Amino acid sequence: MVDYQNAIAGSPFSLQGRTALVVGGSSGIGNAIAHGFQDSGARVAIAARTSEKVMAATQRLQEKDPSARGYVVDAARPEEIDRLVASVLADLGPVDILVACQGTTILKPAEAFTPAEYDEIMQTNLRSVFFTCTRFGRAMLDRGSGAIITIASLSAHRGWPLASVYAASKHGVVGLTKTLAAEWAERGVRVNAISPGFFMTELNQSKMSPKRKENALLRTPAGRFGQLDELVGAAIYLASSASGFVTGAVLNVDGGYLASGI
Repeated sequence: MVDYQNAIAGSPFSLQGRTALVVGGSSGIGNAIAHGFQDSGARVAIAARTSEKVMAATQRLQEKDPSARGYVVDAARPEEIDRLVASVLADLGPVDILVACQGTTILKPAEAFTPAEYDEIMQTNLRSVFFTCTRFGRAMLDRGSGAIITIASLSAHRGWPLASVYAASKHGVVGLTKTLAAEWAERGVRVNAISPGFFMTELNQSKMSPKRKENALLRTPAGRFGQLDELVGAAIYLASSASGFVTGAVLNVDGGYLASGI
């Protein structure tokens, strides 16, 4: 485990004095990033749909910083995001760093997907990311500064058997990220994405079959799954002044998966 607090203090990677919100921050990748931001000096808030998970995750953050906050929100509903914007502003002030980390998937043959399953995935993975970025982006644009990080996927770069809707949504996230970056750069707001490789989050543990996990390892040159704290450094970099001239980038944290040709 990297000691980000001692490694970053006083460096361009420090987030001291900044406020960060991680949507989808109650578990998995989002929760690891929230703790990494906190260790690097940021005041942190998380938001997610399940109240019990939000409460438990917020309590863990508050053990290190009592000012940490947690919010229950369905980010696929723009009106709930508007309420979240108002609540975070009242509680913590302007958001300097936003991470849109919400996501879900269903693994099945493309021809077997129902309209309801399609809508479920696209609502969470793309619609909610769009409105999260744009609703919080408005305030950042008004201030002339801000850093937004989306979470893409290996499936945003390749065909992804048994995950056609998920792959489509993540291709959309990359397109959205690059478009917002191009629109907003001259107004001081940077937008970048992280594409994680295979990390054994709760989602992957439950959704991936043993055979799929075996194939993932075989195709990853590093020969192992990633550890969640190995994503944290990428997020801190993209959130910090160290990446001040970086926008529209997609940072692959995948153990060489996308670099491998065979």
